[in-house]
Amino acid sequence: MRFASLVKRKPVLDDNPLTRPGPAHPDIKDADIARLVTTFYARAREDEILGPIFNRAVDDWDHHIEQITDFWSSIMLRTGRYSGRPLNPHLRLPIEAEHFDRWLALFEKTANDIFQPEITHEFMIRARRIADNFELAIGTMRGEIRAPRHAR
Repeated sequence: MRFASLVKRKPVLDDNPLTRPGPAHPDIKDADIARLVTTFYARAREDEILGPIFNRAVDDWDHHIEQITDFWSSIMLRTGRYSGRPLNPHLRLPIEAEHFDRWLALFEKTANDIFQPEITHEFMIRARRIADNFELAIGTMRGEIRAPRHAR
């Protein structure tokens, strides 16, 4: 008998949402996602750091909010409603580390105002990964070597 067959392996448990099938949390509904996106962007448009970036980049706010709601629905509920390429528009924006940090802080505050902590946690796991992916891609486009800063 081989030694390897005698060793019991423990399952690897992590906070990677991609390893878990189905919705991120059973209490998240599409209407909740729409409320989060609408509330967040109302705040972001008025924010002294994010507002100038968003207000220059977005021409049709209703369309943008609808797209981002579909994006988060696809991520949180696995609806598949979003089929775009979210990174591409961000590559052309003059965004820096402070913008990502502010986006995450405002997004988390908005989620905390709407959801129970365990649901906010599920959103933030994904938001931090998205922020890291975008920040790394922007750095690559600029010829910079960056490390992930947000995913925990």
